[in-house]
Parts: sequence; C-alpha cells; structure tokens
Amino acid sequence: MRIEVKPDREYAWFIRPFFWLQQRNYGQVLIPGKCWGRSPRLFAAVATLYGVINRKRSPIDPVLRSLVTVRVSQLNWCRFCVDINAMTLIKRAGSSEKVEALAQWRTSPLFDAREKAVLDY
Repeated sequence: MRIEVKPDREYAWFIRPFFWLQQRNYGQVLIPGKCWGRSPRLFAAVATLYGVINRKRSPIDPVLRSLVTVRVSQLNWCRFCVDINAMTLIKRAGSSEKVEALAQWRTSPLFDAREKAVLDY
C-alpha cells in the first residue's frame, strides 16, 4: 500500500507551520511528515509531544534527550526516525561517534555512567 501525499495547501491549517519548520530545518518538507499529516490530530499530538521533549528550557541535557530518541527509534525499527534523530544527536554532540556506538552503548567507553543509566532505563 502506498500513501499519497497531497499538495501542502490541502493539509489542515495547523499542520502547515510544522511543514514550514521542516522546510527551514531540513531544506524541504519531509515525505513522512506529509504522510503523517493525513491524520491531522495524530500528527499534531505527536508533534506536540516531540516539541515538549525537545523544548529549549528542558531540564534534561540536549545530548541525553537525543540519545534517548535515537535509541527508541532503533528499538522501534523506524529507519526514518533513526536518521532524523541521529542527525540531531550529531549536531548536539558535535560528532557522529555516539550515533555509531549507540547499538553497543553498554560496553562503549563513549558513554558515561549517567548516559548508560538513562539508556538502560
């Protein structure tokens, strides 16, 4: 089954700001976002949750938040999510080393005790 994307103007008005942010952040509106946008309430709920998790005033370190989102994406086998969240982790961590070692986080010296505790949880 293939989900067709619609022209941007056909999406709910409250979805279009998310598309604008994707355009600004990634240089284009991402196809998975357009597919998810076909269910506007679900899209808005997930986008709101993601926004709360990644808000600038979060008490949780940005690198730690990104480690968790990449690991959850790996566990859920969502290739798109792994890619987009890994990109954010690389940007926040300053290198791709942690992304590349994340599957072996328990034995990797790249992760400190706090990061290992969070990933174990």
